[in-house]
Formats: sequence, C-alpha cells, structure tokens
Amino acid sequence: MPLSPMNRREFVKKSAVTTAAVAAGSALATPAQAAEQKREHKPRTWSFSILGTTDLHSHVFDWDYYLDAPYSDKAGNSVGVARVATLVKQQREAKGEDHVLLVDAGDIIQGTSLAYYFARVDPITGTDGKPGPKHPMAVAMNHMRYDAAALGNHEFNYGIDVLRKFESQCRFPLLGANALDAKTLRPAFHPYTVKRIRVPGAPDIKVGILGLTNPGIALWDKDNVSGKMVFPGLVEQAKKYVPRLRALGCDVVFLTDHSGLDGSSSYGDELPYVENASNLVAEQVPGIDAILVGHTHVEVPSYIVKNEQTGDEVLLSEPYCWGYRLSVFDFELELHHGQWKVTSKTAQTLNPNTVEEDPEIKRLLEADHELVVKYVNTPVGTCTTDLSAAESCWKDVPIMDFIHKVQADEVKSGLSAADAALPLISVAAPFSRTADIPQGNVTIKDIAGLYIYDNTLYGKKLTGAQLKDYLEYAAKYYHQVPSGTKVDTATLTNANSFWDYMYDTAAGVDYEIDIAQPEGSRIKNLSYNGAPVADDQVFVVAVNNYRANGGSGYPHIASADIAYSSTNEIRQLMIDYVTAKRTLDPADFAVTNWKLTQDGTPVF
Repeated sequence: MPLSPMNRREFVKKSAVTTAAVAAGSALATPAQAAEQKREHKPRTWSFSILGTTDLHSHVFDWDYYLDAPYSDKAGNSVGVARVATLVKQQREAKGEDHVLLVDAGDIIQGTSLAYYFARVDPITGTDGKPGPKHPMAVAMNHMRYDAAALGNHEFNYGIDVLRKFESQCRFPLLGANALDAKTLRPAFHPYTVKRIRVPGAPDIKVGILGLTNPGIALWDKDNVSGKMVFPGLVEQAKKYVPRLRALGCDVVFLTDHSGLDGSSSYGDELPYVENASNLVAEQVPGIDAILVGHTHVEVPSYIVKNEQTGDEVLLSEPYCWGYRLSVFDFELELHHGQWKVTSKTAQTLNPNTVEEDPEIKRLLEADHELVVKYVNTPVGTCTTDLSAAESCWKDVPIMDFIHKVQADEVKSGLSAADAALPLISVAAPFSRTADIPQGNVTIKDIAGLYIYDNTLYGKKLTGAQLKDYLEYAAKYYHQVPSGTKVDTATLTNANSFWDYMYDTAAGVDYEIDIAQPEGSRIKNLSYNGAPVADDQVFVVAVNNYRANGGSGYPHIASADIAYSSTNEIRQLMIDYVTAKRTLDPADFAVTNWKLTQDGTPVF
C-alpha cells in the first residue's frame, strides 16, 4: 500500500535529524573512514584529450612545391605537420604526456610532389633489389608519436605494395575496419586499437579507437584493389566493431573516419554504400563517444549528432586538411563502482599558423625536402608563351588543350585497329585556377601545378547520346544566368557543390553551354567534324581513371566498354611530351571548340 504523504514540516524535521546524525558520525569517524566517506561523496575524476589531424596529403613543411615558395593563401593558413607538431607538443606540456592521444583520419601518402617523389622517383619500396628510403610522413608522424591513423582513399593511389611498405615504417597502426581481404572477407588491416590512459590509484581508462575508410576506394582505385580488397559501408562495420570494443571493457569509444558528415555520395548509386557517412554512423550505431572526421577538406570545429536508439550525443570534429587545423577533443570522466563514465566532452580546432615548425622534424627531413625541391625545379623544355589556367573554368584556354592533346595522343597510340577507326575525344577538368606555365623555361613543377593528381589514363567508349548526357552533367557546374543578365565569373561556377576538379570539358567535339537554360538542357550544337553528333555514333573518350571508374558520379562512363588503359600517370605523360618536343607551343594543340552562351549569344 502507498505510504502516507509527508507534510513539509515533517520532512524538514526528519532531514535535520538525519543531517545531524551524519555530522555526528563524521565527527566520530577515523581519518581513514572520513577519507573514504569523502571519496564516496566525490567520485574520482580524470580528464584526457584526443588530438586529431586529417587529409595531410604529405604536407610536411609549410611549403608549396608547385610554386617553389612558402605556402600562402588569402586566409593566412599554414600547411604541414611540422607546425602541427608544435601544437601537439604544447598540448602535451599543458595537459600532461599521459593525458593526450594523437590520431589521424587518413589521406597521408599522396597529394604533393614530395609524396610523388617517394612513391615513384625514389620509391620507399626500393628499386633494383635495393631497399628504399623511409617515407617522410612516417618519419614525421613517428616523431610526433601518433597512436593510430585511419586509411584514406588516397592511401591506395600508388598500389597496395607502397601502402604496405608505408605501414611497415609506421610505429602506429593504420586502421581500416571496412578494408577487407576480397577472398576471406577478413580485415586486411587492423580494425581497431585499444589505448590505456594511466590513472594513479585507479583503473586505467581504456580508449577504443576504431578506424573506418571510404567505400569509394572500390571505384576510384579499382585498378589497384579489384580482386584484392573490398570496402563495405561504415555503418555496417561500425555496428560490428563498436559492440566488440564495449565488450572489451572500453570506457571511451572513439572513431576515426575517412568519411564526411553530410550523408552525401559523389558517385551516385555506383556503390551501395554512402561516401560521407560519419553522421549516419553517429545516428545509427549506439555506443560511440566521438568521431574524428576526414575526407571532405572542410573545417568543422564541433558538431553534435544524437544517436537514434539511445539519445546519447556523439561529438564530431573535422580539422580541415593539409595541417590547416588540429582538432582537440577534451573528455571528462568519473569513476563509478570501478567503471569510468564520460561526464562531458567538447571539441574545438586550433590553428597552427601562429607557431613555428618543430625543429626536430626540420632536422630529420630537411634533406628529403631539398631533394624534392631540386627534382621539381628540373627543366624539361621551353614554352613559346605564357599559358594560364586563370580563366579555365569558363573559357576554352590553351593550357587545358595541352592536357587534352597528351591524353588523346596517348590513347590513340594504344588503340586496336578497329577502335582506332572511331572518333577520338578527350575530357579533363581544370584542377587549379592558379596553374601557370610561363614563357621560357618549363620545369616539372610548372606541369605538376597544372595536373595535381596522380591519375592514370583510360579510353572508354560512349555513344553520341551518352556523350551529350555526360556534358549535360558537367554543365550543372554553372549557375543559371538568364539572358540579358550580366555574367559574373565570381558567382558563375560551383553550383550544386560541383567543384572545379569535378567539371569536365571536352576536346575533339564542338559544343555550346547555354547558361540561360535550366540544368539538363544546356548543351547546344554538339558536333563532330562539322556534322551534328548522332545518338548512335560511337566515340573513344580519353579520360582519367578517377572519372572512368565513377568519380564525381558522371553518367555512363563507369560501365562503358574499355578501349585502352594505362598505369602511367597523366602528369608524367605531360612531362614526357615536353621533354620529347623540347618546346611547348600552343600552335600544336590549342583549338577553341566550346563556349558559354546565353540563348545562343556568346558570353565571352
């Protein structure tokens, strides 16, 4: 039966008696008993931090190899782990060495001339039976005492052998719970690691770090991983491993995901798994405390996602890329009945542009850096005039035709007799608006600054109807500008979050892009050799491997028949072209074959 309700006067009276009794008991207790009572009323607490980097892309020093100068941008950012290392050192000094873990979210060994040099020029895998050098990123990250790093998709760009060699040089695990052996479907890399935070006089805090990579690797690096590895979704694998980490007694479960947090995919339905799935992992998988996010090259200091099942808050942070920022996750914990519980967690990003580069990293890697500087300044020929990419996103400029010329020539040389009879065109994207090949001497860095990715080359077959679909898809890059409205190049491009590297132009066919029209109806007067392109006409299309395998979600191209493929990087083919001809002359390749219009009137 229910107890009679107690009136307020009785409650106050009883509370006073109870309080007095407790006070009397405390007064009579021994010092040891009093200390025990104090511990009971004030649980043991501890704090620690996890520092995070992502998408470093082999930026060691604050240097731009394409310009052969210190890095500079309008925002005042610095690049490189050498500066980040100083921030890490400051965090450890302020919080205590045993209170700090350091984690990365992937894309470590590709992205700069330094990365290319140690993968292809003087490869870490060695040449002619001789052992290769240590990768500068392994040296730097070992010095910084990283605890773990997730695999990024660009880890696979140079093949699995280079990645395995890099892994062997690291004194920390490369994690990939969804990077599986294609035959056994078992993890090909460590799925997780468990770190212990030592707490004097109390149980260790066990921190489980789970690494997840990007399913898009199956498309983007198909040539390197097909038949060898498979990449299921992040949510699927997190559901498998997060409970395992909790069962191992982990007090904190931390994920490092090479995957963005907006639930989008650049490859459409080419894969059944989401590309940017960190938010979905947080929503759908219980038991996660925080996630270090990567892949999308944005700064997200702190972002909260509520788990759908538990209502618990999951903390996410993404520290931009290239060493622009350092994410700092701070955790507070309390000990209850021998179990540590997270009581609060916060995240922020720190900017390393105000600190100096770590002198020890400079000492360790200055010689490697100088080797790369010497390499990129190697002359390969001359250019008859300045070739600029500044207007390449809205005009057909000669510097882009240089890429098209090299791609078309290479594919043509490798076609069968039957395919060689088909019309041949080339598609390519303006990767860098700042690229410039100067009049006079041309060096490796000049060409590398134009073609900044390590893409290889394909020839694929598309019909005329499919080609038009392809170009319509590219044309969604432009915002609609009605006829009679002035076109402002500052606001014209990058509609639909369609970035420059995603926008392909074509050479070998003539066409107009009518930006006054809605998306899907912009390609006008598509012709080949002066005749309209027929829907059933078959073309061989020279295209990079990223696009050929489904990158950016272009229609038809991923499933198209292959007429040609090569493992040679397009950038190196461009270097070889200039080296062989000695002179880069736009008269040999420049053709204006596309333009922007408004209701048929040329814009520029």
